[in-house]
Amino acid sequence: MTVKSHLRGRIFISGSIKALTGLHIGGSSAGMEIGGVDNTIIRDLLTNAPYIPGSSLRGKMRSQLEKSLGLSQNSPIGNDVTIHSCKKPSDYDANGGCPVCHIFGVPGEAEATGPTLLIVRDVPLSEDSKLALGRARTDLAYTELKTEVAIDRVTSAATPRTLERVPAGAVFGPFEIVYALYTQGDLARLRHVIDGLQLLEDDYLGGYGSRGSGKIRFENLGVKARSSSQYNQLHTFAKEVTLQDLEQSFEELLAWARAIVPLEQ
Repeated sequence: MTVKSHLRGRIFISGSIKALTGLHIGGSSAGMEIGGVDNTIIRDLLTNAPYIPGSSLRGKMRSQLEKSLGLSQNSPIGNDVTIHSCKKPSDYDANGGCPVCHIFGVPGEAEATGPTLLIVRDVPLSEDSKLALGRARTDLAYTELKTEVAIDRVTSAATPRTLERVPAGAVFGPFEIVYALYTQGDLARLRHVIDGLQLLEDDYLGGYGSRGSGKIRFENLGVKARSSSQYNQLHTFAKEVTLQDLEQSFEELLAWARAIVPLEQ
């Protein structure tokens, strides 16, 4: 199958991510015994600072949209992990169909109808939060240790386990989401990207969310765009706004983007 790809422009959504409760995104098990930590977090190998992988943000957005749209979990991608994936290209091509597969892509063995639209970058811990956490003398570098206890329902025996988290109040940023535009339909599908951010904010990021971890808020959002015809020019729609502001001004955003990026049906 021949795939037609004519990039017309890109929309950039940027901002910061604030941890409203402790945040745990799991890292390597290497060195788990140090300090008795059972569940360590992911860290930048050069700075030793925590960061949020773009794959974690992107994967959570996708899973929340799949649930919101009621899509079947029909494609295994690992041990005990399944996602939704359309089986026929006509189910997710540029003319309609499943927005999740069109935006986020399909597994490598599936036949693609075009390029994946969404790029989500890794998000570093902000410099201000590095300084604040350094002054706070946290349990480990930039992080706290939270002890949980599992109780045997029969014997009442207690089994403690220690969880590493980035403390509430920490800010990660800047984050950047890049959304590619090829057709008019792609611009309309931008609604699902913003919905995905809101769904994530209302749920949790990382692990142990049902026990209080991982509540986040997107802050100081900015939206910009480039047209392929004049790619050296960066146009600004909004800066330092909330996710709710973007939801409420979505039709204005579409009109603004259409005026900047020439799109075909």
